[in-house]
Amino acid sequence: MFTGIIEDLAAIGALERTRKGARLEVRTALATTRIALGDSIAVNGACLTVVARGRGRLQMEVTAETLRRTTLGELAPGDRVNLERCLTLSKPLGGHLVAGHVDGVGRVVAIEPEGESRLFTFEVPASEARYLVEKGSVAIDGVSLTVFGVRGRRFRCALIPHTLRMTTLGFKRPGAAVNVESDLIGKYVDRMLDGRATARARRGGFRGGQS
Repeated sequence: MFTGIIEDLAAIGALERTRKGARLEVRTALATTRIALGDSIAVNGACLTVVARGRGRLQMEVTAETLRRTTLGELAPGDRVNLERCLTLSKPLGGHLVAGHVDGVGRVVAIEPEGESRLFTFEVPASEARYLVEKGSVAIDGVSLTVFGVRGRRFRCALIPHTLRMTTLGFKRPGAAVNVESDLIGKYVDRMLDGRATARARRGGFRGGQS
């Protein structure tokens, strides 16, 4: 579990394709001596497991499913990535609950200046648009953002200078692909309500068949 508050703007050292997916190496300013093998690290919002580490570097395995569902397979050496270590009970929850399970790939539609900040317009897959809520949360490339101005599959987010400096979003341009994780709580609520509606429909159909 993560918070969507990025801890390091790292760089890709290597991305090696394997039969099962890929092996990713990142160069980071995080204290790798405090990161154990098997720890979870969110890379651009995708939860990966650390399989090797050294001074200033971490290596993670990337499954074929992760490559299909995220932008990680498009990365090249030197590309910047957002890193966040997993949430602990002593860590402040400054953003929102982020699972690190990317739902799909969206894109940047437009970027407009607003003083020193920037207004980003994003577009998400139709399957994720149902979870967009005014003043709700969404994780874009692992960054916790507040949603507003929802129109269909598109919505806006205001990014302050600090976020632009400390995350990959400051390097994005219109048309860029981004990893999208919809609000975890919203997905569970939607699932439960859908299950109840299905159960009511089944009960109703049963009674109707007996009358």
